[in-house]
Amino acid sequence: MGRLAEFAGDEASGDQSRTFSFQNEGHTLGNALRSIISQYPGVAFCGYTVPHPAEAKMHLRIQMKNNERAVDALRQGLKDLEQICDHVCDLFEQEYESENR
Repeated sequence: MGRLAEFAGDEASGDQSRTFSFQNEGHTLGNALRSIISQYPGVAFCGYTVPHPAEAKMHLRIQMKNNERAVDALRQGLKDLEQICDHVCDLFEQEYESENR
């Protein structure tokens, strides 16, 4: 089984509304993605839940406006989160090197 599963929305919402289930993830990834994705102009709603503390999974719900696809917002959110993490790591490395010269 993969680390990501996708649950379809209802027939009326088509690809605009999806819930994604991430295995072995929790609040750290959920809150970071929610924070990034909810800022996109085409997003009507983005939220996450950790269904039960004993289960190692996180559900991320994305609802879009204007016939945009929820999966596209997720892809962009993951890319943006990766760029943010890379930037933070680069800044840390620079500061660490400058302090230890």
